[in-house]
Amino acid sequence: MANANTPKRALIEGRAALIVIDIQASTFIDNSEVRSIDNMPGYKDRMLEARKAIDAARTADIPVVFIQEVHRPDLVDFGRELDGDEDIHCLEDNPKTDIAVKEMDFRPTDYLIRKRRYSAFFGTDFEILLKGLKAETLILVGGLTDVCVHYTFVDAHQSDYFCRVIEDCVAGSSVDAHNASLKAMEYLQTGAIQSLDTVIAAMNDYAA
Repeated sequence: MANANTPKRALIEGRAALIVIDIQASTFIDNSEVRSIDNMPGYKDRMLEARKAIDAARTADIPVVFIQEVHRPDLVDFGRELDGDEDIHCLEDNPKTDIAVKEMDFRPTDYLIRKRRYSAFFGTDFEILLKGLKAETLILVGGLTDVCVHYTFVDAHQSDYFCRVIEDCVAGSSVDAHNASLKAMEYLQTGAIQSLDTVIAAMNDYAA
């Protein structure tokens, strides 16, 4: 690490919010080998681990914000998103696009932000919600590590939030891409990448 003056930060600084990124029904419905978006091995299991973070956040009275990627059926809002490896996905009229309600225990009292782009900040009211919650630390789970998690992290970092990613509860398009994104996010904020056990312990302390 080049910066010897990096300040020591608590895992949770100020008020926290748990951000659940794109854990949608397709993860638990579609078992085909060829998918519209590539998933690294163990993707589904890592998404299921996120439920433990959600349960711990509720116990600690930390608000849970679900992020849902959605696109219009006529594809008008995809923009450049289909210029790369991703095929058509997350259409509004497809039940697979719904939040994974049962698996994640999604509740009416949770917050929901729908997005048309990779970052949860882009073209949404996410930041207005975070200001209303007075959140300073964002704890991220979900997928893809190298796409929507990464770009949401970067925008949060540039908006001066403390960002934490639970490594056990995110998964990428490939193992290499997953690991590279974790390294890139840790570069931006030392201590950003944390284990599930460590975060749950910090949530318990936060509640106390």
